[in-house]
Amino acid sequence: MGVRELTVDDWAGLWPLVKGFGTEFSEPESRGYFEELVEDPRWVALGYDDGGELIGYAAVQDYGTHLRAGRRHHGRLHDLYVLPDRRRGGVGRALMAAVAEWASTRVRHLEWQGHHERAAPFYEALGYHGDPCPQPDYPTFEIDFGK
Repeated sequence: MGVRELTVDDWAGLWPLVKGFGTEFSEPESRGYFEELVEDPRWVALGYDDGGELIGYAAVQDYGTHLRAGRRHHGRLHDLYVLPDRRRGGVGRALMAAVAEWASTRVRHLEWQGHHERAAPFYEALGYHGDPCPQPDYPTFEIDFGK
């Protein structure tokens, strides 16, 4: 039980989570995107495995080399989702710790947005502070690994 890196073989267990988080794409389209993602070394998909059942996942991207800032520049947490009936049990906290660990070896800054009511309180409880962004309902969070 715990966080592990996902592979294409995890798709059947991941699809209900992706659907639950919300997607406009069909299952075959989403599967194709997932297969591209896990084959790209600039991405990682992490899952929380509870005895063979995926109950949460995160998807993180290293934007790669930056023209002015070099190799260790920016990354983005795109998704962090836990099944609603499994929340408040440490799954999201474990996923976020794994996200930060992965990103800390690849990027200087990791950023993401979280809905001000649904997600921001979770990130704030972990000690992160959201700053206003152009989408007022989605504050921007950032970790600076250079500090």
